[in-house]
Amino acid sequence: MRAQEPGGATRVGGDVGELLVMWVGFPLLGGALGGRLPMVADWVAGLPWAPVQGWFELVAGLPYRRALAGGLLLGMLAGLLLAYVGTRERLIVTVDRGGVRLRRDGVDRELARRTVTAVFVDGRELVLLGPAGAELARERSDLSRRQLRDAFDGHGWPWRDADPHRDAYRRWVAGLPDLPPGADPLLRARQRAVDAHRARDVRELRAELARIGVVVRDEGGRQYWRAAAHPDGQAPPQP
Repeated sequence: MRAQEPGGATRVGGDVGELLVMWVGFPLLGGALGGRLPMVADWVAGLPWAPVQGWFELVAGLPYRRALAGGLLLGMLAGLLLAYVGTRERLIVTVDRGGVRLRRDGVDRELARRTVTAVFVDGRELVLLGPAGAELARERSDLSRRQLRDAFDGHGWPWRDADPHRDAYRRWVAGLPDLPPGADPLLRARQRAVDAHRARDVRELRAELARIGVVVRDEGGRQYWRAAAHPDGQAPPQP
C-alpha cells in the first residue's frame, strides 16, 4: 500500500490490511489445514516412506475430537508464528524529497537524497546506488514495483526501470585473478552461505564486499559481481 505521511512523505508498505492478512488470515488458514490432520494421519502413517511417521501414528491413535482440537491448535500456532516472522521481516519504505527511511525488524536505515544516483527494483529487491555505482542498499521485499516507482519518482528521485550497471556484472568463479584483494575468500564464504540458505550471513558478507568495492547480486543460486567505488570515494579497481 502507498500512503501519504504527515509532512508530505510517502510510505510504501506497512498498511493495516497487510497486518490483518497476516495476523488473522494466517492463523485461520493454519487452523483449517491443521483440522485436516486427523483425516490424513492414518493414511500417512501407513506410507513406508513418509517422514516423522511416529507422530502421525500417535495422532491416528488419538480419539477424533482430541486429535481435531490438537490439529486446530497447532495449525493456528503455526499461523501466528508465520505472522510474527512476516511482520518482523516486512520492509517499509518512507520517502520524501530529502531522504528515504528503510525500516525492517524495527530497525531504521536512512539515506539522504544527495547520496543516491539511481533507484530501481532488481527482481524482488529494492536497490539504491550511490556515486560511481556503489550499492548503498539492497532490500528484498514483496512491495509493488509500481508503488515504489510512483513514490520515488513523485519526490524527484532518479528512478530507473532497470539496473544501469547490469551489463558490468560477471559471474564469480573461485580464483578469478582480477578480483580486488580480499574479495575471493569473501565470495567463497558467501557462496557457502547462499547454498546453505543462511540469509543473515549472506547479507553481512554482501556488506563486507561492498566495503572493498565489490557489488554482488544473486541469480539462481549463483553470484555475479562488478567493481564499484570504495567507501572513501576511490574509483573502481581496473581488471
